[in-house]
Amino acid sequence: MSLNPTDVQYDVCVIGGCGHVGLPLSIAFALRGKRVAIVDTDQRAIAKIQSGEMPFVEEDGPASLRKALDSGNLSVAAGPLAITASAAIVLVVGTPIDGHLSPSFHAIDEVLEQYRSFFRDGQLIVLRSTLFPGTSQRVLRWAQSAGLKLHVATCPERIAQGYALRELCELPQIVASSSPEGLAAAKELFSTLTDDIVVLEPIEAELAKLYNNAWRYIKFAAANQFYMIANEFGVDFDRVYNGVTHRYPRGADLPRPGFSSGPCLFKDTMQLSAFANNQFFLGHAAMLVNEGLPNYLVRRIREKWDLNEMTIGILGMSFKAEIDDVRDSLSLKLRDILETECKGVICSDPFVKIPGMVSTQEAIDRSDLVILAIPHKAYSKIEPNGKPFVDLWNVLGQGRSI
Repeated sequence: MSLNPTDVQYDVCVIGGCGHVGLPLSIAFALRGKRVAIVDTDQRAIAKIQSGEMPFVEEDGPASLRKALDSGNLSVAAGPLAITASAAIVLVVGTPIDGHLSPSFHAIDEVLEQYRSFFRDGQLIVLRSTLFPGTSQRVLRWAQSAGLKLHVATCPERIAQGYALRELCELPQIVASSSPEGLAAAKELFSTLTDDIVVLEPIEAELAKLYNNAWRYIKFAAANQFYMIANEFGVDFDRVYNGVTHRYPRGADLPRPGFSSGPCLFKDTMQLSAFANNQFFLGHAAMLVNEGLPNYLVRRIREKWDLNEMTIGILGMSFKAEIDDVRDSLSLKLRDILETECKGVICSDPFVKIPGMVSTQEAIDRSDLVILAIPHKAYSKIEPNGKPFVDLWNVLGQGRSI
């Protein structure tokens, strides 16, 4: 059945619209006058959103969500029939990597088949998540085999988690499609957010997202490797860093060292490596450095203290500062390593709600040594109470050497 304009109830339906990518996008569209439907299987998140509660930490999220709901433009848990009643469908399902660090198409294939009967000819299908290069063509072939005349667009998100609502309108939007009609529809949709539209071919758009994340991951690896080198020779890294970056533009993009993790950077670097026939040596080297940082910290600590007789406190369990997301957090990896070597491990985070967490002060009081793993702003005023303190991010300004 073809899409009749008179049957269109929603401008856009976001499948996977309760997550970190889909919900801010849904809110942003709704606040700019688009009629938005959210389809998702996470019933707990749906209930929270319907009550006006953000299911995760997002700058200006609660107020923006309530405003979007009050406008009447945002429909939550509309059900799969909303797909049929929408002009455009944004699919927030990516291609993760499997246990062999290879891309897996299972999730996206499953969603497409699950909702196959709800798609209609003439609709725009927007692929928003990170994709293995060539996935958009795979989706187009799926539509053709299903007898559907869909316009497939690739419009990757490139926001920093926790700041999506701001960055969706501040950053350029990449738009690509396999058809002129799809490109025009995608440009119209994302021009709602910004006039700064970058038009690419689908595979170019898929690579652009992977390049963005792999480049960030490599830069973090360089900083972490530099930190390890300085630390091994008893050199104050921050003094060297100041010399490299102070009023010197060609050194200004060097980040500071620290845990570089989360659900995107490592995964996307490995997807790019798989696409490059495992010849992406810089990416593999970055993985070894960044993923190896927790092991490095434990080794350095073990050389100075008898871990077998110590209780270690870890401050910060999310994968980065000021969020509540622990997906692929290196703090969790650090915890697991320490649990095999220490008398005990105590964890704390002001944002994360997982079993066994204690307050910041209790973690400090009960520990023989404290590791500040994630630089939440609240940690800038803590007192180590004279205990050994490993400050990976130099939050307290007393150095990060071990």
